[in-house]
Amino acid sequence: MAGVLNFSQPSLFRPLSGSRQIPRTSFSIRATSESSKTPQTPSSSSTTSTQEKPEPTPFAAPPNFKPPEPKRFAVRPDKALDILGAALALFFRFGTGVFVSGYSASFVSKDEIPPDQYTLEIAGFKVKETSKLGPRPEKPIEIYEYESCPFCRKVREIVAVLDLDVLYYPCPRNGPNFRPKVLQMGGKKQFPYMVDPNTGVSMYESDNIIKYLVGKYGDGSVPFMLSLGLLTTLTEGFAMIGRLGKGQSYTPAKLPPKPLEVWAYEGSPFCKVVREVLVELELPHLQRSCARGSPKRQILIEKAKHFQVPYLEDPNTGVQMFESADIVEYLRATYAQ
Repeated sequence: MAGVLNFSQPSLFRPLSGSRQIPRTSFSIRATSESSKTPQTPSSSSTTSTQEKPEPTPFAAPPNFKPPEPKRFAVRPDKALDILGAALALFFRFGTGVFVSGYSASFVSKDEIPPDQYTLEIAGFKVKETSKLGPRPEKPIEIYEYESCPFCRKVREIVAVLDLDVLYYPCPRNGPNFRPKVLQMGGKKQFPYMVDPNTGVSMYESDNIIKYLVGKYGDGSVPFMLSLGLLTTLTEGFAMIGRLGKGQSYTPAKLPPKPLEVWAYEGSPFCKVVREVLVELELPHLQRSCARGSPKRQILIEKAKHFQVPYLEDPNTGVQMFESADIVEYLRATYAQ
């Protein structure tokens, strides 16, 4: 008897085509059980069965690994300076990337919001948060970029504002995989580079990407802090002073067959330190954006029974975990060579 399970996933390395269609790579897992091919005779009552052995996975969680319990608003003492440096961006960028488009908040009584709904509670009151989102893309936007680039940060901020899910292909300096791919696709090594598989549009230039995304998936207006030209670029650069050089250069690593999945948003310093390592290790990752006002905060609560970011899901090992410092250690232990 044979059973076949078919799976499909986005290919990390796809051939080029003028139509910019994103082909899918499929594979199958087959389990087979069959009787011995020796004919049965009345005097023979024994049978043999064989079953194909599953191929071992090349990726596994570190030995004795156990995901940590989430701790809200807690900073591990040895990581305090990292988080402080990452938080400087909030000052230079006036919180851009912290709130979703059309964000508003109001205090309501504790009884107005059900206990199983995501909410922020302050001094006995609950904060009711709302937002106004544009059309949702059917497939994640694909962006090739790296962490310590002010032009890339501009695009990551609009991704948070528009609450878009993005498949990031990290392109650190000396990265062997996706920098050459950008040159192959677009003709030059310039970042960020965006591909929208929903429309077939691909482009360079951060300002052009921002205008395209707000026109297609927002209300058409560019947020003030992203519309200041040179001043925007300068403040984006200042925002990186506290983490100078992090998320910039390639660290030799094993490339996983499936992209990791990260629930995060650009304005969070905890998310930033994890993103730096994802970029340095050149690990493709699907980011589920969930800035303040995002409806995906409720989705994460239903999924993980808790809301806190970053939250990592690794389909290559089955690991699911909170806590930025522990995620960084897990990524290095699992993928760094």
